[in-house]
Amino acid sequence: MDARFNLFENELGNKFAKRFANAGMVIQQSALPKSTQELVSLRASQINGCGWCIDMHTKEAAAAGEAAVRLNLVAAWRESTVFTEAEQAALALAEEGTRLADAHDGVSDETWARVRKHYDDDQIAALVSLVALINAANRLAVILHQRGGSYEPGMFADALN
Repeated sequence: MDARFNLFENELGNKFAKRFANAGMVIQQSALPKSTQELVSLRASQINGCGWCIDMHTKEAAAAGEAAVRLNLVAAWRESTVFTEAEQAALALAEEGTRLADAHDGVSDETWARVRKHYDDDQIAALVSLVALINAANRLAVILHQRGGSYEPGMFADALN
C-alpha cells in the first residue's frame, strides 16, 4: 500500500512538517539521554502500530550504537533486565501517556513519582514533550499510510533547512 499523501510535497504540509521537525530538535538537543529518547519513541510507536516510526527509531537508535537486545526487548521492558530504573520510569510514562483513554487518571502518581526520582525539570519537560510529539507523529504517519522499511538514518536532516 502506498502512502496516501506526502506532506513535503504540499506547501502547507511542508511548512507544518518543518515546524514539527524543529520542535523535535528542541527535544533532541535537550539533556534527556538520546538512548532514552529513542526507547520512548519506539515504545509509543509500537503501541500505536506505526510501522514508519518503529522503523525510524529502531534504525536511529542502532546507528547511535544502541544494542540490538535492548531494541528487541522494548515491547517487553517490564519483563527485561536490560533497562535502567530511569529508563523504566520513562518507558512507563511513555506507555501511560500514550494510552490515556485506558486510565481515567492518565499518568499514574506512581509513574510520575518514578519519573521525578530520576529526571530533573528540564529532562521532564523534554520527556513529556517527547511523548506528546511522538504520539502526534504516529498519528500523522498512520493516517497517511506511511509504511516502515525504507527509512535511512539521518534522511531528513536536509529537510529541516
